[in-house]
Amino acid sequence: MDFTLAAALTLTALVFCFALVFDLRCHRIPNKLCLIALLSGIILQASVNQWQGLTLAFSGAGLALLLLLPTFYFRILGGGDVKLMIGVGALIGPQLLLWSLAYGIMLGGFTSLLLATRQVGWSGVKATMIRYYHCFLLRQYFKPDHHEAAGLRVPYAPALALGWLWACYLNHDVAALLASVSFQLQNWLYL
Repeated sequence: MDFTLAAALTLTALVFCFALVFDLRCHRIPNKLCLIALLSGIILQASVNQWQGLTLAFSGAGLALLLLLPTFYFRILGGGDVKLMIGVGALIGPQLLLWSLAYGIMLGGFTSLLLATRQVGWSGVKATMIRYYHCFLLRQYFKPDHHEAAGLRVPYAPALALGWLWACYLNHDVAALLASVSFQLQNWLYL
C-alpha cells in the first residue's frame, strides 16, 4: 500500500508540474500529458492491487468525468483541466480526488483573481466589479471588455494543484507515509 501511494503521489506531482508549466505559458494542457496520467494510473493501480486497483483507478477517473463534465459544458473549466483531473483521478483514486476538487474549487477564486490581476492590473479588476454592479442593478447582462478581468481566460491548473496539495496535507494515509519516509531517512542518515 505504501509503495502504491508513494508512486501515485510522485507521478501526480510530476503531472501537475508539467500541467502548470503548460497552462501558465500556453493556456493549454496537452492531451498527451493527460493520457499519460490516465494510463499510468491504470497500470500502477492494476499492477500492484490487481482488480481492486483497477476498480480504484476507473472509479477515480469516472468520478472526475462525472463531476467535471458539466463544468466543461457550461464553460466554467476548460477541456484540458477536465482531462487532467481524469488522469489524476486514475492515479489517486476517488477519495483523494474528491477532496482535491473541493479544495481546488475553494482556492480557484483566489488564484483566478491573482492571475487576472497580473494580466490586467487592478484597473481591469475594478472595471469588472463596476460592470457586475451595473448588471445586478439594471438586471441586464453586459459583455465584458477585453481589458477587464472577466474577459480573460485564466489557467485553472494552479488551483487544482493547490487543491491536491491541500488534500494530501490533510489525508491521514499521506501523513503516515510521509512520517514513515521521514523516519527511514533519519535512520539511514544516522547510520
